[in-house]
Amino acid sequence: MRVSIFAFAFVLSAATLAAQGAPPGQRNPGPGPAGPDDFGRNFFPPELVMQHQSEIGLQDSQRAALASAIQQAQSKFTDVQWKLSAEAEKMGRLLQPAQVDETQVLEEVDRILALEREMKRTQISLMVRIKNTLTPAQQAKLTEIPKSERVGVNHTRPWHSRS
Repeated sequence: MRVSIFAFAFVLSAATLAAQGAPPGQRNPGPGPAGPDDFGRNFFPPELVMQHQSEIGLQDSQRAALASAIQQAQSKFTDVQWKLSAEAEKMGRLLQPAQVDETQVLEEVDRILALEREMKRTQISLMVRIKNTLTPAQQAKLTEIPKSERVGVNHTRPWHSRS
């Protein structure tokens, strides 16, 4: 079990670092695909919307739509987390022998990365649903809220909520 936890942590760390790309000071300012932080600033995390629902004039119908979207996403997150945990256990077993089968390990990495992709896709889908539920005026008000007032919101990657 101890090996599987370390294996899982290693795979997740490697995948997270790869997804984050270069540090901010080393980002390529030229043409090409934008990094996560470039589009993340256009999203509104659920915590931010909840913290300022009165201030932005959130309607009951919007609140219900957002609650439904968040519940659906949470259900999906839980399902994927269970699957990730199972795959991490498999990876741990694959890495236990003194000599490991590279093909099997890489296949397991592919399964883990596919689940992580599914998780990120669900996160982005939730952020899009939140944004599409808000009016342009509500979005503008949320954009004006200083980062210092955004309690519990992940500022470096705003589409991620803090656990």
